[in-house]
Amino acid sequence: MDDIYQEIVRIKAEGEEAALVTVVSATGSTPREEGAKMLVKLDGSIMGTIGGGSLEAQVIEEAVKVIKHGKPKRLHRSLTASEAEEEGMVCGGDLEVFIEPILTPPALYIFGGGHISLPLAKMGKLCGFNIAVIDDRADFASAERFPEANVILAEDFTRSFPKVKIDKSSYIVIVTRGHQHDEVVLEWAVGTPAKYVGMIGSKTKNATIFSHLRDRGITREQLDRVHAPIGLEIGAQTPEEIAVSILAELIKVRRSS
Repeated sequence: MDDIYQEIVRIKAEGEEAALVTVVSATGSTPREEGAKMLVKLDGSIMGTIGGGSLEAQVIEEAVKVIKHGKPKRLHRSLTASEAEEEGMVCGGDLEVFIEPILTPPALYIFGGGHISLPLAKMGKLCGFNIAVIDDRADFASAERFPEANVILAEDFTRSFPKVKIDKSSYIVIVTRGHQHDEVVLEWAVGTPAKYVGMIGSKTKNATIFSHLRDRGITREQLDRVHAPIGLEIGAQTPEEIAVSILAELIKVRRSS
């Protein structure tokens, strides 16, 4: 049991996701007693067991769904006499499990503190993202301007890179004040394990930046990860509408994986 709890601590520290399955009720002939636990990861691998067999396989399937949807679930399962016999038990029984997601709040790193970043940070926070804002201008990266931000860095973009911890649950949005800064951040971002990398700009601008990066050794596979132009196509025009389109794309990526 201690191993499971230690693994949960590691999972949260590394920005990973899993689900904890706990047997909350067991009557009749069931594989495990109340309190038995099993940790299920997104790929279906497990630590611990609730008895194995077909019952456990069904619970694992449901646990993966819980991870994807981020909502806990109670699951009741009855073992028929034939199923119980297959599991090596004398007769059937009833088992109820509680499946709770072990999720690290995703971090949204917004590079650029301009007019699009303001509504994006506010709405991102409401949607469950931890917010980090990075800008090389102190007036644009401040607690007064971004009260909802968990992290604010007001310094040169290049110097900020070692100070942010990017993992596979991180989302990077590049909306700086100029093409040159966008290019610097993007060159760094495509080398991170971030779940999402997006950059604002027209197709022409983005193609030019991509060409520059390929000349410097960035691979096509790395650039294929980039969402550019950024956001879902909803005809957005105002900063608030553009922020909605970006956030919608973030949510789509978050919930489809």
